[in-house]
Amino acid sequence: MDKFKIVTPCHFGVESVLKREITDLGYDIVQVEDGRVTFEGDALAVCRANVFLRTAERVMIQVGRVKATTYDQLFEAVKALDWQKFIPVDGKFWVKKAGTVKSKLFSPSDIQRIVKKAIVEKLKMEYHESWFAEDGAEYPIRVFFYKDEAIIALDTSGESLHKRGYRKNTSKAPISETLAAALIMLTPWNKDRILVDPFCGCGTFPIEAAMIAANIAPGMNREFTAENWTNFIDKKLWYKAVNEAYDIMNEDVDTDIQGYDIDPEMVEFARKNAQLAGVDHLIHFQARPVSKLSHSKKYGFIITNPPYGERLEEKKALVPLYTEIGKRYKALDSWSAFIITSYEDAEKDMGIKATKNRKIYNGMIKTYFYQFMGPKPPKKGKVNEK
Repeated sequence: MDKFKIVTPCHFGVESVLKREITDLGYDIVQVEDGRVTFEGDALAVCRANVFLRTAERVMIQVGRVKATTYDQLFEAVKALDWQKFIPVDGKFWVKKAGTVKSKLFSPSDIQRIVKKAIVEKLKMEYHESWFAEDGAEYPIRVFFYKDEAIIALDTSGESLHKRGYRKNTSKAPISETLAAALIMLTPWNKDRILVDPFCGCGTFPIEAAMIAANIAPGMNREFTAENWTNFIDKKLWYKAVNEAYDIMNEDVDTDIQGYDIDPEMVEFARKNAQLAGVDHLIHFQARPVSKLSHSKKYGFIITNPPYGERLEEKKALVPLYTEIGKRYKALDSWSAFIITSYEDAEKDMGIKATKNRKIYNGMIKTYFYQFMGPKPPKKGKVNEK
C-alpha cells in the first residue's frame, strides 16, 4: 500500500500533544512545525487519523512541497506534481483555502487561481481530455505558503475535526472541542482523578474528558470527505477504523467528572450535548456559581475556561471573579488547577503564582494556560514509614 506524508494542523501551542497522539497510533513523525505535525502513513492511516485524533484540526495528504517566488514558478511546480494519483478524471477539485505568511506571493485568490489552472493542465496531459465535467467525488485542496515554500495538500476531513457532532447547543464563547481535548491532555489528569469545570458553559471540557475516560474516538460518528475517494482509499478501510474504535470503547468506566455553571440554561445545554456525545451518564452537571465550588475529596483537578472580559465593560467584573476563583481553589485541599484565559491579571487577582503557564492561541485570541500544580496522590498500597 502506498505511503503518504499526512499533514495534521492543530492549535498553536499544542503540537506536543498531537505528536504524542500520532505516535500512540503507531506512526512515524516526519516533521513538527508551529501549528502542524506531519507523519508518514498509508490509506488506513488517513482513516484512523480522522477517526481517532482528538487534537488535530483536519487530516491532509501532502501532494507536494514546492518553492516559488513568482506565479510562473508556482504554476510549473504544481503542474509537475502527480495529481493523476489522487484525482480521477471525473473528480471535482478546487483550492478551498490558500494561506500565505512571510512570502513574496501574498494574494490568496491569485494562488488559488494559479494552482487550480496548473492542476487542470496536468490532468489534461494525463487523461488526454480538453475539458473536465467535475461531477464526481470532491477533492478540496489547501495551500499553505511560509517563507516562499508551499505545502500543497488534499483535505481528507471536510468539515474541521473539532465538529464532533455533539455540540448542537453552544454558549457565547465556547472553547473548541479540539483545543479542550488538547488542554486536558496537557495535564496529568486521568479517569481515576476527579475533574471539575466550574465554568462549563455548553459542557465542552467535561464532555471531552468523559470521551477520553471512556476511550470514545472523537470521529467515530461523523462523515469525512475522503470516504468517497474510492480511487485510492478503499471503503473497507473506513469501516476497519470505526470497528477498531468500537472495540476499544468502554462506556462503563467509573469516573467523577462534574460541570457547573451559574446559568441554568447553559447547564441544560451541556446536558443535552453530553447526551448526544453518549457520555451524559459519566458527568454530573449542576447550576452553581463559582463561589459555591467545593469538594470533600482530595487530589482533584479544576480544568476551566472562565470569562476573559474581551469587552471593556466586562473587564470590571473580572477582578472579583478571579479573586473568588483563587479563594475557592485555595480552599480545596491538594487540588491542581488549569485555567485558560487571556486575562493578564489572573494570577494577581487569584493571589496565587502559577507553577507555569503556556501560551496558546484560542482562535485569534492569545491566551495563557495557567497551571497550578498540587501534590501527587500517594501510590495505592503504599504504607507511610514511621
